[in-house]
Amino acid sequence: MTRPESAAPKPQEAPTVVPPATNAGAIILARHGEPALSRKCMISSDEYRDWWGRYEVGGLRAGQTPPQALLTAAEGAGAIYASTRPRAQETAQAVAAGRDVLVDALFIEAPLPPPRFPKWLKLSPRYWGVVSRFWWHAFDHHDGQETRAQAEVRADQAARILIARASEGQDVLVLAHGYFNHMVGQRLKAHGWRLAHNQGFKYWSQRRFVKR
Repeated sequence: MTRPESAAPKPQEAPTVVPPATNAGAIILARHGEPALSRKCMISSDEYRDWWGRYEVGGLRAGQTPPQALLTAAEGAGAIYASTRPRAQETAQAVAAGRDVLVDALFIEAPLPPPRFPKWLKLSPRYWGVVSRFWWHAFDHHDGQETRAQAEVRADQAARILIARASEGQDVLVLAHGYFNHMVGQRLKAHGWRLAHNQGFKYWSQRRFVKR
């Protein structure tokens, strides 16, 4: 069902954004379904680093049904993209109904390395995610992983690719991750697209952008 488009989120030549010759399709950024790994635990920052590593290679919780709105978006899309992460891949399998999916590491989530706090400080993975994202975004705490500046470049590359595809006149659906989808959405706005429909950032949600 899937075919690889690139192996790693490294810089690449992105299409030049030009005004479409025809009416552009919409760009729909959707978040994956609910992962199987439980957030109902209290862990230290070091333990969260291990938890995130398992989250990145894990799939979806069993028994989920995609919302009809997302299935409808997939049916109407001329192209469907997905991140290389298992949770995005399984989401694509659930919504794409056997169609080809363009699998690209360009759409993986921005990293979440936690700051190092004393081991006695324990939070749920949900709150460690908030703390880690703040440290990464505000203080560029990347722990040797992708920096905020590098992720912003990647988000712009992703936005340009999606714009070029949507400019052919068909909708484009992306099945990926909450925060990086947000970053791509910011770049779409910078390139003259507006958020026309917003379901937020919950699992299975979608945010639809159209050309102004």
